[in-house]
Amino acid sequence: MSTAPGAHSGEFWERLWRSAGLQFVGLFVVAWVIYGNPPGVGAPADAIAAFYGSHRARVLLGTFFFGLNILNLLWFTASIRTVLADAGKDGWGAAATAASAAFGALFLLQLSVGAVLAASGLRSGNSGLASGLNEFGWALGVLISFPRAMLIMAGTFGLWRAAWISSSLFGAGVGAVVLAVLGGSTWQSGGFWAPDGAFARFVSPSLLLLWAAVASRVVSKRLPVRAGW
Repeated sequence: MSTAPGAHSGEFWERLWRSAGLQFVGLFVVAWVIYGNPPGVGAPADAIAAFYGSHRARVLLGTFFFGLNILNLLWFTASIRTVLADAGKDGWGAAATAASAAFGALFLLQLSVGAVLAASGLRSGNSGLASGLNEFGWALGVLISFPRAMLIMAGTFGLWRAAWISSSLFGAGVGAVVLAVLGGSTWQSGGFWAPDGAFARFVSPSLLLLWAAVASRVVSKRLPVRAGW
């Protein structure tokens, strides 16, 4: 017996699942605005204490939304894997799943650093620990470039091999992969190519947001009847 369209139909859940990439982009922007701009690499302990002390509620709320948003990314990657499995390209889907899991783990670890700094109150005598945690958080922001690049690569190559995207979109995806990998080399002591520089803070995250938005639109165009729901 067929299921009538509505909130309980398989098509509803399929559409929601595949649009999770767009949800990921929207909630990421909201969380980023709430969280604010933490002190950069080499910031004095007083500046770190001032930021996390005066922005405690914002940091913890932003951490909650960022953490919640990881679920959107994992759901969306699962939809990508299903699409690629249906097309006989499950190898790329498996790679995307592994990459999203690694990305989520590193991102949660990075969020934990800020949450600890905000929740601890940074009492006097903890200046060395605060500075070390702040540096560690920025280092994680650089290292997360590698699973980010793998996720973009697996999704782009898989959708192209499955004939879901054009050669022009594939070329743009390859360019995004190259830039994402380069994000893992942003270790200069200051400037554009530093861990807290413009490339690592804005360009690298934007690559995943753009890819998720485009890929989500692509996989939402065709909704096969699926018994999995």
